[in-house]
Amino acid sequence: MAEIPTAAISRLVTYLRILEQLEAQDVSRTSSSDLAERAGVSAFQVRKDLAYFGRFGTRGMGYTVAILKRELVRVLGLNQTWNVVIVGMGRLGQAIANYPGASDYQFQYAGLFDVSPAIVGQQIRNLTVRHMDDLKTFVAQNKVDMGFLAVPPDRAQDAAQALVSAGVRGILNFAPVVIQPPTEGGAQEISDEWRAVIIENVDFLAGMKRLAFYILNPHLKDAPLTEDTE
Repeated sequence: MAEIPTAAISRLVTYLRILEQLEAQDVSRTSSSDLAERAGVSAFQVRKDLAYFGRFGTRGMGYTVAILKRELVRVLGLNQTWNVVIVGMGRLGQAIANYPGASDYQFQYAGLFDVSPAIVGQQIRNLTVRHMDDLKTFVAQNKVDMGFLAVPPDRAQDAAQALVSAGVRGILNFAPVVIQPPTEGGAQEISDEWRAVIIENVDFLAGMKRLAFYILNPHLKDAPLTEDTE
């Protein structure tokens, strides 16, 4: 399989959301032009993104909404259960835990963790908040695929290390800080336990800054994408 740009994966998620909306409206067929208009990209970009993963449409007839949706669900790995732990059960962590849409895509909250005596022991979504000291044992005894970080910036690196050391290989970081994989040796190579770890950052403040820029420069947001951007 050819190298797939990160931006293309992000667009697949957008296409899937559009297909779900079309299906809810009882629309049975769509086209690259229609998807492109709804996603704010070019039809060429839609076809290119989908072509990374196979052939899903019929020339001149477009795509069957239900079939393309099913295939994108498969490509994105949303046809299997993903067990998630949340580290940091303050207001943000609780909001994430109570978000109703996660289970629609097979994301299942398996454990909740914090260090605050005021929070540890609380019941949230029928789960008891555990102390971080229990994380490694919990992961060893339960299949955990992902960890969500909802901790203060100065705690994020240590919390990420605790997840990785416990064996978690996917981290969704909500803290407004860049997680730095530790390096070792003279060549400053990433340590073995971090080599297979995938980190995604969700930075609300960065999004607000981009929004401010585009409000001031709306003409820069108007042009449809014609090629992959990172």
